[in-house]
Amino acid sequence: MEALMTALAYVLQPYHIGVIFFGTLIGILVGAMPGLSSIMGLSIMMPLTLSLEGNAGILMLLGIFCGAIYGGSITAILIKTPGTANSAATVLDGYPMATKLGQPGRAIGISTMASTFGGLFSAVMLLWTAPLLSKFALKFGAAEYFALAMFGLSMVTSISSKNVVKGLIGAVIGLLLSTIGINSLTGAPRFTFGSVYLMGGIAMVPTLIALYAFSQGLSNIEDGKKGGEKSSAKLERILPTWADVKTTFPTILRSSIIGTVIGAIPGTGGDIASWVGYNEAKRWSKHPEKFGEGVPEGIAAPEAANNAISGGALIPLLTLGIPGDAGTAVMLSALMMQGVVPGPTLFTDQTGMVYTIIAGLFFANVAMCILGYGAIRGFARIGNVPNTYLTPIVFVFCVVGTYALNNNILDIFMMMIFGAVAFFLIKCDFPMPPIILGLILGNLAEKNLQRALVISDGSISIFFTRPISLVLIIISVISLLWPVLHPLLKKKPAKKAAN
Repeated sequence: MEALMTALAYVLQPYHIGVIFFGTLIGILVGAMPGLSSIMGLSIMMPLTLSLEGNAGILMLLGIFCGAIYGGSITAILIKTPGTANSAATVLDGYPMATKLGQPGRAIGISTMASTFGGLFSAVMLLWTAPLLSKFALKFGAAEYFALAMFGLSMVTSISSKNVVKGLIGAVIGLLLSTIGINSLTGAPRFTFGSVYLMGGIAMVPTLIALYAFSQGLSNIEDGKKGGEKSSAKLERILPTWADVKTTFPTILRSSIIGTVIGAIPGTGGDIASWVGYNEAKRWSKHPEKFGEGVPEGIAAPEAANNAISGGALIPLLTLGIPGDAGTAVMLSALMMQGVVPGPTLFTDQTGMVYTIIAGLFFANVAMCILGYGAIRGFARIGNVPNTYLTPIVFVFCVVGTYALNNNILDIFMMMIFGAVAFFLIKCDFPMPPIILGLILGNLAEKNLQRALVISDGSISIFFTRPISLVLIIISVISLLWPVLHPLLKKKPAKKAAN
């Protein structure tokens, strides 16, 4: 307890609070720019943090890390362009609430509330349960990772309930795209057509920008509407009402738990957590048919889940020295440059540093909340910009964001090609989320399927003899068949009542 109080006193110094706020602001701005990510923000700012005194550099990086995750929801809600892959699920209900319902302030307010709660919840869980969750994460092998990927893919039926068949086709397209490149196990090139560029596989960020941003820009051009589908940006209220809080709190709590647990599993990330959170919110909802039309739970679920990743991903980092995702991999480098060596001995040898990181994470989320609500009015003005001006701006961000990732002009051409294909798929009423889901989880599923079969000498029994894997597979099957089973289960009570 003494070490914790000392860490709090250190973090609450005006200089350190200022550093956290500055880092969080940078993170929000980076996250809100399509194509940029927390990884890029952390990498760019790392040299600056090394010049700061004491642990101030680490505190700034924590602010960037948290702010970037939240920042992606701003453009996802206002212009249907998720700033990061973590916010792709937020588009489904955030954009309709901002446009069709004309409530951009409410949408961002709910997102800020859910993001803050998810981040704070994960920080508290990091403090209380880090050793326990890290032991659970260690039980995940190749079979468990494959089952987790299958569980993620089973959500296709939920996120594409309006047209399950086209949703499944979209997921297959995403899975096929994930197979492009060099096989991680055999080293054999696949579907590269002799191109060195394709050997690295299909990049996630250019594809995300193409499917959500570039295709939307093409749709705006086709519509030829000066105003297009934009929000009225009438901000009668910014803070969520008590009704919104009461409606979304169970969802926020559930998604925060989901995000923390998934974050504690190395190799996952906020994109997986956000989709799982969204799917479970829809599954537990009393009105799942309204999802996609601007329901508060559809915004709160993915935002609470992906922000809860911040604390969850630090659990294996601090306790085992294993980064939970790409962002914490950069954090690992930064910590080691600062003379901190994460691992089992960190909690005993450098207890003060552990509590400083946890306290810094907590106040980074507080700073995110203050900055988020303080700038909502400025954010919402984006929704009032006519499409004649907004569309070219979106195109510029698409090109800049895509190029900034790898400084490769071929990424831009790939983004444009995918964007044009996505435009025609949208015209044919194909949903985009299943494609993204297939692309994200395809590589994870294939890689761990191969590893599991190698371990078991080709026997599939490995997936059914390991408890965690078996449970996840059972849940996946139920989730996949739920759209068929749910109407049948509802009919039985109706027949009994009729008799």
